[in-house]
Amino acid sequence: MHIKELKLYSKNLNEQKKFYRDILGLQVINGNENYFSVHAGTGSLTFMKSNEESEPYYHFAVNIPENNISSAVDWLIMKKVRLIEYENSYVVDFPNWNSHSVYFYDPAGNIVEFIARHNLSNKSDSPFAASQILCISEAGMPVENVDLFCRLVEEKFQEKLWWGNYKNFAAVGDENGLFIVVTTQRNWFPTDKPSVPFSLEVKLALPAKQNAEINFENYKISSE
Repeated sequence: MHIKELKLYSKNLNEQKKFYRDILGLQVINGNENYFSVHAGTGSLTFMKSNEESEPYYHFAVNIPENNISSAVDWLIMKKVRLIEYENSYVVDFPNWNSHSVYFYDPAGNIVEFIARHNLSNKSDSPFAASQILCISEAGMPVENVDLFCRLVEEKFQEKLWWGNYKNFAAVGDENGLFIVVTTQRNWFPTDKPSVPFSLEVKLALPAKQNAEINFENYKISSE
């Protein structure tokens, strides 16, 4: 599954733009006073102006070269990004997924993950840089009914459970693009922030190029 565009909401677009453009060094490709979009590898990340009383926050991940997790941590530290520590380390080992991750916060409190997936053949011979962000590989989606949402995604987009279960945690899709479907109020790993279902939109590019759309609770998902 390929996530072509992930649209999130934020109350302070100026701070978000400064972070993604000036700190992380991602290219702004579109925008006005109500939104902006940056390149994130093969996809785009868009922040829309939020009218919520509180600041929305999300979890999402991007793939990086599978051998560059340590280099990515050093790069983020150099950029003075607010890293999230887990068990006295900035690198989290996921043996069941054969991957390593580093997590950090952006100015809106989004839980952003750089993940090196060792099952993928995307090794780099260079130290980590913004140009090595490969794709948006995860979009976190808290829902009331994990099973119902996952079955609908499978029906509409033919994307199946990759890891987890249909009860409280489901990773749907593949290692190039996953919906991380969790029950609401479960804390986003590795933080104590509860998973709240703020509105978001996802555009998919699927191999069969079928047009489909889901409007489920706070989420709009479409493919082309």
